[in-house]
Amino acid sequence: MKTFLASLFSLSTILCLAQQQPANDTISRIATIEHKIVDKQVQFTPNAPELNQIAGAPKAFYTNYWEFGDGTYSKENNPTKTYKKAGEYEVKLWATNNYDTGKPPTSRPKKIRIDNVEEDYQEQASMDNAIDLQRNREPIPDEEIVVILKYKNNKDYATNGKLFLFYNETIYNDANFEITDTRTHHGETEFNDSDLVYTSKVDNETYYASAEKNSLHFQSKPQDSTEKQNLPLTLEDAKANYKNSSKLSFSNIQPNEERNVFYTLKTTPEMLKDTSAIISVRSIYVPDDSYDNHNVKDMEMEIVTSHDPNKMSSNSTFLNYRLVRFKKPKFKIRFQNNGEGSANTIRLETDIPDMFDKTSIEVLDMYPKVKICPKYDVQYSCLDTTYTDKQAIFTFKNIYLPGSEQKNVKEYDSTKGFVQYKIKFGKDFHKTKTKSRTAIIFDKNDPIITNYSTTRFLPGISIGAKAGYNLFNDLDNSKSYFVGATISPYKSYKWYWQVEFLNSLHSYDGQSSFTNTFLDNTPAGFPYWERTTTTSTFKNIDWEIPVLARYNVNNYIGLGAGLQGMISVSEKNETTITRAFFEDEAGTFAVPDTEATTTSSSEKTSFTNFRTGFLVEATAGFARIGPSLGARYIFNFKENYNYMQLYAIWKF
Repeated sequence: MKTFLASLFSLSTILCLAQQQPANDTISRIATIEHKIVDKQVQFTPNAPELNQIAGAPKAFYTNYWEFGDGTYSKENNPTKTYKKAGEYEVKLWATNNYDTGKPPTSRPKKIRIDNVEEDYQEQASMDNAIDLQRNREPIPDEEIVVILKYKNNKDYATNGKLFLFYNETIYNDANFEITDTRTHHGETEFNDSDLVYTSKVDNETYYASAEKNSLHFQSKPQDSTEKQNLPLTLEDAKANYKNSSKLSFSNIQPNEERNVFYTLKTTPEMLKDTSAIISVRSIYVPDDSYDNHNVKDMEMEIVTSHDPNKMSSNSTFLNYRLVRFKKPKFKIRFQNNGEGSANTIRLETDIPDMFDKTSIEVLDMYPKVKICPKYDVQYSCLDTTYTDKQAIFTFKNIYLPGSEQKNVKEYDSTKGFVQYKIKFGKDFHKTKTKSRTAIIFDKNDPIITNYSTTRFLPGISIGAKAGYNLFNDLDNSKSYFVGATISPYKSYKWYWQVEFLNSLHSYDGQSSFTNTFLDNTPAGFPYWERTTTTSTFKNIDWEIPVLARYNVNNYIGLGAGLQGMISVSEKNETTITRAFFEDEAGTFAVPDTEATTTSSSEKTSFTNFRTGFLVEATAGFARIGPSLGARYIFNFKENYNYMQLYAIWKF
């Protein structure tokens, strides 16, 4: 009985402790595919796990992306598919958890058998241009996304051509993506660069139809789908801006035929961690191998930490301050109407940091596509831009943006919108980090606050030239000149580090000493004193390496403090010994008929006399870049070696 009670007590204790421990969410979430065949149509339904709502966010929901195994896809939550050929198809599902705290659920492909088909069924045309890029969601580090490369034959004859997908931009050190799977459905095959032949021929009809664009002036700019002519230049530019690529050739694409290639891209753990950064991939489409005519399409994506459709991002997360004066950073504000009804007015109240010039804002793109509002009231749809002291306010007027919870809305992409703009820097701005975010207001609802979009400046390198004079008050006859170089971050705003290398020439007299010796038995017949005087002169070549922290009080005054090491690279010591004879110990009366004798010697050593010290300084002039004057005092940890340094410096 005692054993039974003890066991029962132990079990209850364990259960109690287990209840007190926080549960770790280690269970993998899985979304399964369900389908139902009705006549010649297949109805697909996702069976996804329950969502974990982010506190304070709009209502969590799923968006789904489907691949049907025949080269077609859908972004509807519950799509209906009609197959044209009988057979077995592998259907894939990617479910994205918006406003959810966990990772997206995984899904296994499902094979289905189709026997009842509609051979004459025509897929609805979806492409206005010859090439397009789409994705199923925004990238999160260490997750996967799907990129759809869509291409269409706009010729009036069947063609053979090539497809390129470039990824992993060279401006970032680490790779952001790796392709784990490429799914083709029309016989596309990989090829090597050695198989690529340039024809230098241009389809003249297409050339004149697209002559509004100069094909030589697109380098390093986002590409649209306009047809271009100089294929070697396009490929070289892509290789200069992207580290990796996928290359496919295709054949026998019929006039007006649309095809899709699907890439699964795994985002690496080393992906750029800045969650307001914009990254891109680029596709190049050569519709006919017989000509160099081609299309280029860039797709920008925002790195996120959770799938939130309301977001602000920038392509200028890291900037070179030395070269930034004439750059125009781009920002993008994304939003989604998650309501049960449409929105007619959308107001985006966007913070504009002080370093930017609000009046220079230029709207680059938007959705819904509308005109820019004139200065008077109108009844048509338009985008209005107004300003306050700290904000720019973009307002969509008289529009119709459906809600994701609205009845009969199947495409979630139709409930999304964005504004993309670029902006100049102001006339006078400092090297500081900026933070911007946007309040999104649908009609008269409460605002939705986005994440912060940040811009930072790379440290950069500033080299300085320095020269001056050292004042050693405790040394006799001291003369010390120096020249050197400094290195520090370029044009820092307040705090920064600085390292210097100084080479100085220093001469001074050492301390003199003398001794008196009483001589009793002398040639003169009477006693007198012998005085021996020793003097030293030093000529040094010293190296100084100060390391200090500096602070710019304003544009003209700077302060600093740090540590310094000094070593005598070359030290020459000249010693002179003088012997003279005097009748008195004070050395006043010389002994007649005697002469003073002098002997000299020198000693040279290298890399000796290492000294350390603490320094403080102040400068006046142009504190961040350009010339200034400074005064520095060095407290050496060795006695009698404190000194003042007066110098001029010019930072480049």
